[in-house]
Amino acid sequence: METHSAYKSRWLPWVLLAPTLVILVVFLYWPTIETFRLSLFRVAFLGLRKTFVGLENYREIFTNPEYVRIFTQTAVFAVLVVFFSMAVGLMLSVLANQKVTGWRFYRLMLIWPYALSPAVAGVIFLFLFNPQSGIVNFFLGKLFGIRPDWLTEPALAMGVLVLAAVWKNVGYNVVFYLAALQNLPGEILEAALIDGATPWQRFWRVTFPLLSPMTLFLLVINTIYAFFEAFPFVDLLTKGGPNGATNILIFNIYRDGFEFFKTGLAAAQSVVLFVAVVVLTIVQLRFGERRVHYGG
Repeated sequence: METHSAYKSRWLPWVLLAPTLVILVVFLYWPTIETFRLSLFRVAFLGLRKTFVGLENYREIFTNPEYVRIFTQTAVFAVLVVFFSMAVGLMLSVLANQKVTGWRFYRLMLIWPYALSPAVAGVIFLFLFNPQSGIVNFFLGKLFGIRPDWLTEPALAMGVLVLAAVWKNVGYNVVFYLAALQNLPGEILEAALIDGATPWQRFWRVTFPLLSPMTLFLLVINTIYAFFEAFPFVDLLTKGGPNGATNILIFNIYRDGFEFFKTGLAAAQSVVLFVAVVVLTIVQLRFGERRVHYGG
C-alpha cells in the first residue's frame, strides 16, 4: 500500500524544528559541553587566563575535607527532602482522597504551595522563623517560653532548610498520588475489605503496592528536585551558614563560580552533581522496577 508523506518538502520538518533545535543547542547542549570542558582548566579571575590541569579539579574536590563535608551535607539534605516530601505527600493524598464536606477546598489548599516560586517560599520561611519577629517563635515563647535562634544553630538551620524544601514540593506529590489513588482498581480494594483486612492492612498490602509505579516516578523527580532546585532556599535562608553547615553542592557551585571566581572548580562540581543524579536515577529505575507492580 502506497503511503504519502504529510510534508511536500523533506526540508519542511527541519524548518519547523529549527527554532526548538536552536534553543536546545544554545541554552542546553552548548553550556553542558562547555561545563565539561571548563572542568579540565584552572581559570583565572574573570576568565582572563586558562590553564589546562586535566583532572586536578576533580582530585581537589574529592580530597579536600571541605568539599567532602559539602558532599555529605548535600546527601543528608537530599535524603531528608525526598523521604519527607514523599511520605507527607502520600499521607495527605490519602486523606484528601476521602469524600468529606469541603474536599475540593482541602485539595486546593494542599496543592497551592507548589504554585509558588521557590524564592517566595524561601521568603515565607524567612519571616516565619525570624528569631525576633517570626510567628513560630511568637507561639513558642507564649507556650513554652523559648525562642530558638533557628538560622544560627547548624542543626536547626538545616531543619528549617529541609522543612522549606519539603513544604514547597509536597503539593507536587499530592497531585500525582491523588491521581493514582483515584485510578486504583476498586474491585481489588473491595475484595480486601470483604476478606476482613483492616484499613492499615488494606493500605500496606493492597493500596501501596498498587501505587508503586507512581512512587518510583516521584522518587526520581524528588531526587532531581532535592539536588538541583534547593538553591533559592539556601540563598535566602542561610547563605550556606552557620559555619557552612547548610552549604550544599548546588549553592557551593554558585559561590565558587560567581563569588570566588573558581570557574574550573565550579564546573567540576557541576559535572559531579550531574553524574551523581544520573547514576542515582539509573539505580532507582533499575532496582525500583523490581518492586513495581503494574496493573490490577
